[in-house]
Amino acid sequence: MPSKYQPQILGWIGDLDKGGNYLTGADQRLLYANDNYCAFIRQVLSTKIFYIFIYTIALILGIGIIILCLDLILNFNSNTEKIILILGIFIFIVTWFALYIVIPLLYQTLFSHRGSPIIFNRKTGKVYVNESYFFNFKVLRNPLTFLHPNKKRIKEYDWADLHGVVVHNYSRYSLNSTILMVCKPNTNKTIDHIMLDPLRNGIGSYLVWGWVNNFMCANDLISLNDGKYKWEQETQFKKEIIKGQGWPEWMVEAFNATTHDELADIKQKYNVKAS
Repeated sequence: MPSKYQPQILGWIGDLDKGGNYLTGADQRLLYANDNYCAFIRQVLSTKIFYIFIYTIALILGIGIIILCLDLILNFNSNTEKIILILGIFIFIVTWFALYIVIPLLYQTLFSHRGSPIIFNRKTGKVYVNESYFFNFKVLRNPLTFLHPNKKRIKEYDWADLHGVVVHNYSRYSLNSTILMVCKPNTNKTIDHIMLDPLRNGIGSYLVWGWVNNFMCANDLISLNDGKYKWEQETQFKKEIIKGQGWPEWMVEAFNATTHDELADIKQKYNVKAS
């Protein structure tokens, strides 16, 4: 049975239900939570370092292979077997495509600062992201965007338009990720994707989704002191995680909005245009 959210994402395992969830666990991904909003980290430092190493090695090898293939193609002569030329062209194309995939992954890891937190406000039903432009599942990209490695997307979303799915990465380790499908209002047509919880084993890939759902519907199954920063450490959390990362002032203030009217006043105060 396919996903009800179309177009379906590659590696789809299943759609996730919203609402109270007994399968919940903040783990080290929860940074901070109070009665208004919570913040989840999406890149653990140890994982980030590991993937920077892997992608950097892949990039260096890829560039080396391309140089060798170009040398073979440009210096081809009639004394060389044509099969070698064909093989060289094939390897060149495959490697070029591989780099087209690897470079955004390297950018995503290098330029996702302080874990790329995602913010959920349960009073206004808004979700805020400030992340690398490459932090998603998009495959077809304009190569010119590679010249802007630190490009970001900073957006406000409606929780009602975000729907969870679990996907796998086809590796021998069978790691799963939870993706938020951004749909057009009141439809199942996907227009964007947000990474919620990447690369977990088995049941672990459902725990953050469960915690977030319990938080958004004010379920008592969670504790607001489960995170790295406790309830009363909001100032410290914002200083160490939010400050200096390019979050708009209105958005930081909107984290704590308690009603839609209050949110509207904040946007009017900062002259934020309706999206």
